[in-house]
Formats: sequence, structure tokens, C-alpha cells
Amino acid sequence: MLSVHTSPLHQPGTGDAGGMNVYIVELAKRLAVLGIEVEGWWSAQACVTPWVKTHSWAGHYDLVHSHYWLSGHVGRLAAERWGVPLVHAMHTMAKVKNAGLADGDTPEPAARVLGETQVVRAADRLTANTGKEAEDLLRHYDADPGRVAVVHPGVDLERFRSDARGVEAGRAVARSRPGLPQDALIPLFVGRIQPLKAPDVLLRAVARLLAERPRLRERIVVPVVGGPSGSGLAEPEGLQKLAARLGIGDVVLFRPPVGQDRLADWYRAASVLVMPSHSESFGLVAVEAQACGTPVIAAQVGGLPVAVRDGVSGVLVPGHDPADYARALYGFADTPARSARMGEAAIRHARSFGWASAADVYTAALLRRGSGSGVLHEGRLR
Repeated sequence: MLSVHTSPLHQPGTGDAGGMNVYIVELAKRLAVLGIEVEGWWSAQACVTPWVKTHSWAGHYDLVHSHYWLSGHVGRLAAERWGVPLVHAMHTMAKVKNAGLADGDTPEPAARVLGETQVVRAADRLTANTGKEAEDLLRHYDADPGRVAVVHPGVDLERFRSDARGVEAGRAVARSRPGLPQDALIPLFVGRIQPLKAPDVLLRAVARLLAERPRLRERIVVPVVGGPSGSGLAEPEGLQKLAARLGIGDVVLFRPPVGQDRLADWYRAASVLVMPSHSESFGLVAVEAQACGTPVIAAQVGGLPVAVRDGVSGVLVPGHDPADYARALYGFADTPARSARMGEAAIRHARSFGWASAADVYTAALLRRGSGSGVLHEGRLR
């Protein structure tokens, strides 16, 4: 496993660490359970060429698996040198990100687009999180359809789970630990604080909600769990300043990234998770929240329509207009029981994203690498 862009062991939610970090660690663990020996190589630096030169163990590995385009370049050199197949996971794509930029965000450079194109051509197998991502690989990068496998990411269903006594009981316990009001409307944001993830849309939606229903201020708390990342590092306190300008600084609760056990408690405490992202290859936090019994309000982009079952386990919102997100929040503010009802459906939906089943499908995709007889699509061959 190669991860050049970031160490999978870094805390998700800040810097360059996010869902990809969780993906790499969990996939490696589940493959090991299946009897596949996995070695991980990663670096916080963008260049690990010295490693490629000094660890040319020809025949030692059966396969090289790279994650993100920077790792893909290291992977194609290593795979060529060792005479083994290269499997690559894009995780995000420059052309897709550039097509859905937030206002003021910086486009991905042409060098990345070129680099991704080279990796796509070199890879023996490309894994995509969703059918939409597979389509993007074919449309934007002219990928060979016979080399693309669609395998949904998994979630640790042992860690991210609801209380055995039910969603409402679990929510009460989770809220008591940090001292959150039991009757509060709690729309939660989890993730890196950068324009791409659009936490500002949630804050603007809350400001609109309180302008129209000022009495709601007495029973709303808006936790933002995560740290600055990417272009958000240019103004690390920008979101706090926005909350103050909008007049909602008193209801927004900023918290740094936390470990996964504490994160599960935040999910269980929330009325709803809000993901207004401009681009998501999948949206792992959406499934984590649902596994904990929390519905999701998410932008209808990328893999989120797969991660969230619209109208059942959550609400999908076309676009990024704060007014639309405010309307979605009205449903949870006006009918508090809706959160628990959709939460039960969310648990059932999340069960299909366990890592064990993802790893089984994954290994099946790799075994078919040389056959060229079809594309593995969401666990089924066609």
C-alpha cells in the first residue's frame, strides 16, 4: 500500500488527513483478515523517490496498490521495476474538483491533471468508490472500462453503531457526556475546514433559520468538529469570523478533530449530520453517522447519493444555496421525532457498507485483473 500524500495514521479532520486515511488503514486490516499480507509505505512528503531506489525487492510483492495520484506515480515506477500489477485508487480527481469549485477556492493545477492521466494509463486496475466515479474516470480520463472496478468503501460497524437500547436512548447518553441540551436541535459538521467541504453553507443556513425563527436560538447547538485544511489554511480562523459576522457565534461550538471513538459519540449526539460539500468521491463520514443512527443532510454531488438514501436515511440537496439547507433543517426542527425515525432507517442503510463485505468484493475485483471479461460494478459482474 502506498500513501505519499499523507500518512494513514494521521488524525482525520485536519491538514491533508481525511476519509482516505481511514480507507487505507481499514482496507489493509480487512485484507489481512482474509489472509493477505499487507505492507504499508507512506510519507508526509510529496516525494519518496529515494525509497523507490533503495527498496527494489524484485519478487517480494505480488501487487502494488497506490492511493491518490502522487502515490500513483511512485506506484507505477515500483510496479514496473518489480514486474507486478499496479492497482490504483484515485480518491479525488482534479477535473471533477475543478468542475465544482467553491467561490474563492483554488483550482487544481494542470500538472495534477497530467499526472492523473498518466497514472490512469499505467494502472492495471482502477478502483472507484461509486458508479459515478467510474463514469468520471471514463469520461474525463479516457480510462479503459475493462480495468475499472466499482467497490464501495466500508465503515467500521463495530465502532460506529447505535446504542442497543435505541437511537433516542443513545442520543440522550451521548449528549449528557459533553453537557449538550437534551432537547436541542443539533446539526453537526464533521470534516476538514476548507471551501471544498462548505461548512460556511451550514452556518449561513443556521443564520437564516434563526432570522426566521428567533425562538429556536434557545435550543440549537451547531458543533463543527475538524481543523483547517487545504485552502482553508490561508485564513484558519475564517469560519469563526463568519459565525460572528452572521450573529450566530453563541450557538456554534468549534471543536478540534477527535479520535474515532469520540467521533462516534458526536454522531450519536447529533440530530443530523450536514455535508454541503462541493465535491465528494464518496463521503465516508455520512455512512459513519448513519451507522450511529444519525440521518444526513448532504449535497447531491459525487458519491453522496450512494452514501445517503434520499428521503429514507437522509435528505439530498441539489446545489449549495443556504436557503435550501435551511429548509431541510426545518423538517428536523419542526418534527424532532423525525431524527430518530430516519436514524433507524439510516442504521439499516449503513449495514451494507461494512468493511468485511467491501474487502470480499475488492479481492474478487483484483482476481479478475487479467481476465478483461467485464467490469465489477457494485459487487456484481457485468
